Amino acid sequence: MLSLLLAFCPLLSFADNWPMWRGANGDGTSSESNLPEKWSQTENVVWKVALPDRGNSTPVVWGDKVFVTQAIEKEGKRLLLCFDKKTGKQLWDAGTIYKEPELTHATNPYCSASPATDGERVVVFFASAGVFCYDMNGKELWRRTDLGKQHHIWGNGTSPVLAGDRVFLNFGPGENTVMYCFDKKTGKTLWQHKESGGASGEAGNKSWLGSWSDPLLRKSGSRYELLMSYPGRACAFDPMSGKELWTCGGLTPLVYNSPLFADDIGIFMCGYGGAAMAVKLGGSGDVTEKNRVWHLPRVQQRIGSGVIHEGHHYILTDGGVVECRNVKTGELVYQERLKGPGPTGQNWSSLVLSADGKCYAANQGGDCFVFKASPQFESLSTNSLGEKVIGSIAVSDGHLFIRGHRNLWCIGGK
Repeated sequence: MLSLLLAFCPLLSFADNWPMWRGANGDGTSSESNLPEKWSQTENVVWKVALPDRGNSTPVVWGDKVFVTQAIEKEGKRLLLCFDKKTGKQLWDAGTIYKEPELTHATNPYCSASPATDGERVVVFFASAGVFCYDMNGKELWRRTDLGKQHHIWGNGTSPVLAGDRVFLNFGPGENTVMYCFDKKTGKTLWQHKESGGASGEAGNKSWLGSWSDPLLRKSGSRYELLMSYPGRACAFDPMSGKELWTCGGLTPLVYNSPLFADDIGIFMCGYGGAAMAVKLGGSGDVTEKNRVWHLPRVQQRIGSGVIHEGHHYILTDGGVVECRNVKTGELVYQERLKGPGPTGQNWSSLVLSADGKCYAANQGGDCFVFKASPQFESLSTNSLGEKVIGSIAVSDGHLFIRGHRNLWCIGGK
């Protein structure tokens, strides 16, 4: 337990790093202020580097290195790329070749899961090809290729979560849906939870079901809870043993968003016009009647996850509309559409929140937005990169790292 306690003390050593898909805290928040607010394809671009193929994953950053997962589809390659943070020069790549057929959506290339690093190792999830761990110079430390196949018509996209000496991974969606806890140093399974999977969504079977949610580790009272969203329910596990602590009904079959936490309340949302709800942590067994704070049977379609700031939850819908809700009541405060010059306002990326209360977002048209995390909407800037962006923005040492379908960008300046 000590390693988990240490891991969730103030993350001072992580201050200038972005070690996982949603940052050091796993919730899209950055400890940095005064981040760049204005840029273009030429203005405030520190560097950009061409990528070998399209991709939806988010960069992660540690020290002087930037890591990105990358599929080269025609060659069957599933790779981890490492770049120099200051110059953008590629330092190395590592990975595997996997040419067996694997379902995915046309808009979801392989390797859409983001890496996770602790500054000593980098863990990547290559779906059916397995889970791989490398050192900071690209040497393979361990691999798990015995976990079975991923099988869902829309593919996968869940990313590893590092905490203390553990790696947590939602291996799903599809019939083979398992929450794994691995030993970070060896890859050994410490515990696993098998969840009822469900239809893959193929022709003739339209009972679409699945969770693309990443778990979130938080402390409630004297205990840690690993929060998770599944079709039909939210729940929490003991991160040490894997024992299920509580479950709460109310979610719908397709879960695209990862949990959030504030003021001892977990926020759980679905996609595909599904449900949203808030649950008070710390319960035991089925807490649907006792601890469910609020429940919305239907919300707008959204793919990306949101952020919480000063009692309000902010998220972007698939159509590029910012929603602000009261965390304690679920009440909608406002809806505002983000408009840019790009060819589409469709949004699948997740929000990032700076320490000085500014939200950062990118849409598929390559337009990047900065707006205030405030119950009164205020747009600060619109910045276009001119290429498709599905991954989320990463923050490190005063810079923004944005992965497009053609380039990896490093944005600086104020």
